[in-house]
Amino acid sequence: MTKPYKKHFEISERKILLRIFDIFFVVMFLFLINTFTDLRYFAELCENYYWIAVLGLYLTLLGTVFEMYNLVIVSFANKITKGLLLTSFFTTLFFIFTPIVTPSFPKKRIELFLLFLVVLLALTIWRLLYIYLLASKRFYKPIVLVCRSKDFNKLSKELIINDPHIRIVKFIDVDFNNQNSLLSEFQLNLIEINGFLATHFISEIVVAKYSKKTSIEVYNKLLEISENGIPITQYEDVYEDLTSRIPLHLKDKSLYKFFPFSKKQNQLYLLLVRCIDIVVSIIGLTVLVAIIPFIFFFNLIWNKGPLLFHQERIGRKEVPFKIFKLRTMIVNAEKNGAVFATLNDSRITPFGKLLRKTRIDEFPQFINVLKGEMSIIGPRPERKVFVDQIANEIPLYHTRHIVKPGLTGWAQINYPYGETLEDSLMKLEYDLYYIKHRNIFLDINIAVKTFGTILYMKGQ
Repeated sequence: MTKPYKKHFEISERKILLRIFDIFFVVMFLFLINTFTDLRYFAELCENYYWIAVLGLYLTLLGTVFEMYNLVIVSFANKITKGLLLTSFFTTLFFIFTPIVTPSFPKKRIELFLLFLVVLLALTIWRLLYIYLLASKRFYKPIVLVCRSKDFNKLSKELIINDPHIRIVKFIDVDFNNQNSLLSEFQLNLIEINGFLATHFISEIVVAKYSKKTSIEVYNKLLEISENGIPITQYEDVYEDLTSRIPLHLKDKSLYKFFPFSKKQNQLYLLLVRCIDIVVSIIGLTVLVAIIPFIFFFNLIWNKGPLLFHQERIGRKEVPFKIFKLRTMIVNAEKNGAVFATLNDSRITPFGKLLRKTRIDEFPQFINVLKGEMSIIGPRPERKVFVDQIANEIPLYHTRHIVKPGLTGWAQINYPYGETLEDSLMKLEYDLYYIKHRNIFLDINIAVKTFGTILYMKGQ
């Protein structure tokens, strides 16, 4: 008899837990300060629950921007320091300088600093408790991996890198008749499975999809284990949940069969997206008009040549269109032919680097968004020469053209600038994940993280 399944905090549950207790600890510390001091600002704040709600909203939004809910980062004390400081500072800043929805500006300047300290101290104490008391114990996730022996190291490494709480405790070879496994220390024979599961807690059993190799003995044993309450999941599903991208290297070329491309698209969602595109584009172009004199001036000094340039890109349904950008490269940067831009590309001018890091160079593309050729969020549009080159090696690359290209996207906020075919494959995995799961909440997530990219000046 296998050991009954115990409840384990999944990734989404951990993120919810972090958000709830971030707010709880900050609010608790605010009430403690109010109890033991006579500071008027804190008294007013604690008397109005609407202001508390606004503070909580700022905290979770800015926490997302500064990667406070990235589980790979927040599980380690040495990695979370920067996020704690920036989240506390900007939460305080936003809260103080939005007086319409928050208390009026405090009369005593010391209260501003105290508010920042309260938020920082509350978050720090809670996150240290999470790391040393919770993350190392309750979130520990022992699993048994079922795969080919030669794939064990690669597959287990991919899981552990993306979730530091995963522990591969045992391995079952999909080929029951294989007697030459090189993983004797980890290998679990079918005869030993029941005894092992009766004495060890296993969160789940993860099975790599190798139907031609999986023996009937292994299949029957997994069925028996499942009936006794231990979850059995496919490796591809676990990988997708952990990485937020489609594992193309684990699937065959009939991947399109598994995608919900043929289902009718939500017309209300598409209408909402179009309305947001128009509003944001008008705001973006207004900002561009306001700052264009300064850009023109600095362009004359550090970026001599035309201010704007346009290129042909491939859009939805592979229809070409002209994209507009502020020029960031030297004139005639591609006189020897089109090449991928690279990190620290020597063709980028000094002023062009600043435009790229702040994403200001993309502002003219709001014109393309207004025209309906692009959306605010979607896969980045690529040039035809590169589309043909990449699609020749990765046929599924054409799949990204079933939606409008975007100013920013899931691949852009999760993966650095692509320079190679391998980079293109990785970004395609993110793009396909977005296409498969796109909804308003994922769009909001991308928009918030893009704001973080701009603040960190990570644009390239």
